[in-house]
Parts: sequence; structure tokens; C-alpha cells
Amino acid sequence: MILITGSTGFIGRHLVARLLREDKRVRLLLPAHKVQNLPWDNPPEIVVGTLTDEETVFQAMNGVNTVIHLESAQWWGTEKEMERLEVAGTRKLVEAARTARVGRVIILSHLGATSASAYPLIRVKGKVEEIVRGSGLAYTIIRPGLVFGKEDAFFNHIAMLLNVNPVFFFMPGQGEVVLHPIYIDDLVEVLMQTLENIDTVDEAIDIGGPEYITLSDLIATIMRVSGDYRTVVSIPPYLLRWLNSLSSLFVRRTLVTRQWLDVLATNRVAKIGTMPRYFDVNMHRLEDTLLTYLPEQNTFADTVRYTFQRHPRSFKTD
Repeated sequence: MILITGSTGFIGRHLVARLLREDKRVRLLLPAHKVQNLPWDNPPEIVVGTLTDEETVFQAMNGVNTVIHLESAQWWGTEKEMERLEVAGTRKLVEAARTARVGRVIILSHLGATSASAYPLIRVKGKVEEIVRGSGLAYTIIRPGLVFGKEDAFFNHIAMLLNVNPVFFFMPGQGEVVLHPIYIDDLVEVLMQTLENIDTVDEAIDIGGPEYITLSDLIATIMRVSGDYRTVVSIPPYLLRWLNSLSSLFVRRTLVTRQWLDVLATNRVAKIGTMPRYFDVNMHRLEDTLLTYLPEQNTFADTVRYTFQRHPRSFKTD
């Protein structure tokens, strides 16, 4: 039995769909408000509750041999919310897993994650890694680059921003930061192979796609694919953080978040040779893959829907 947290998120939806196609026994830990309108035709077993509810987490662990921990507030939460959901939640998760004698915990982290980071998102991910390493459980930590695909919260948001502003695109810094994007289907394949590959046990593995790209080149690529050409204006990251705080007073959710800027604070890359060392994945190139879906997306409608929909933190988590 595989227990999955964060199953209704971008990565979780794709992973659960793949597991169900391969007839894996899957159980989901979901808060009550996410149980309705699930994205799968035949949903797996569900335990209703959150990571902050110790009794529910212990119940969810019954008969489980592997936990895939995807629950995250990385694209929307404040530092306090990330600490509560990810750090405190992961502590409860490993305590329950240890008691239930779970075989292994697999988590998704971030390239560059460290508890010593000055940036909240990267620091929180580092703390989560330390909890898992010190749990006494077998573990695998996968640190992917930025994940792209339909409905992702980074690449699609750049396309939305280009669509909304007909003149300018505000780029943090000079765009020299190097990123290492990976396609959602490739990441799901990595997670599937991790379940069977004993070489990944007790390892923290940095992965990315087949190419590096600077932020400025990424923006140019998305403009080329979407056809929304704009004048790119370089702006200091601290000013973008201030503008983000200001815009959050007027809309429920902002397209550019503080976590976005945490990711873009420095290079986020893995060694190209790491992926073939552990996994056999036919990786997708960024621009070729964006061409298969981005031109058809109604980015203006997506923007309106996203910015005015209810914020995840408005739901109670305990």
C-alpha cells in the first residue's frame, strides 16, 4: 500500500493517475474540502484528515509500506504556514510512519534546499529533509528543478503575466539565474522508478531535465511559444517583493509570489549526469514540450480565475 499526501496538487494529480493506471494500491490523505470533485474517474481509498491531526495520520498509516510525501505550501504559503504544514506536518508524518513500521518515505524537496538558507522556501525544504534523514526510516529525497506542464505554478504564470500586460514584463534582476526545468511526466516517471530502485534508498538526488536555461532565455522562449512578445524590464528583486506585498492587498492570489523570488535568488541546477545514473527516462525538452500545449491555453481566463479563487490558506488545516 502506498500512502500519498498532497495528492490533489499539480504533481500529485499526475502521480496518482499513473499509479492507478498501473493498478498500484494507493491511499490518499486528504482534508475534507478536497474530497469533492476529485480529478480521477475511479478514486483510490481516501482517509479524510490533515497532517496536523495525529490520530488521522496514524490511521492513514495502517498497512502502508511506502509513503510519498508531496504535501506543500511552497507556491502560496507564508513562512509560518510552510513551517506549520511542511515542517510540523512532516514531523507528525514520520512519527506515525515509524510507529507503523513503514518501509520507506519518499519526499520531494528543492534544488539547493538547506536549513541554513536565507530564503524561507529553501530553508523550510532543508528542515523537512533533516527531519526525514533523522527519522530512522529508509528514505529517498528527490530534489527536482522547476517542474513544468499544464497548470504548473511557474511557467504558466509567466505566460499569464505576458498575456495580462500588453506592454511590459518585469524580470527580477538581470535574468542571469540558471534554471533546470523538468517536465511533469518525467518527474512522475522518476517517482515510479524510485519505488523499485534500491539504489535510491537513503539518497538525496538532484535532478533536472536535459537542458539548463537562464531566466532571460526562459522568458524569451515562453514569449516565442505563446506569441505574446513584450518589452522585458529588469527590476530589482526587492522591489518585486514589495510590489507582490502591495498587490496581495487587492487580489486573493498573486501570480508572482515570494516563493517564486526565493527560487530565482540563485542558480538552481543539478548535474546533467545524475538522471541517467539513477533513472532510465526519455526526457522532454522545454520548448518542444511547451509547443504542445501553451499556444492553445486561454491564459487571460486562467489569470482571472486564479487571482480571484479562494486562497488555499483560507481553509482550516486542523
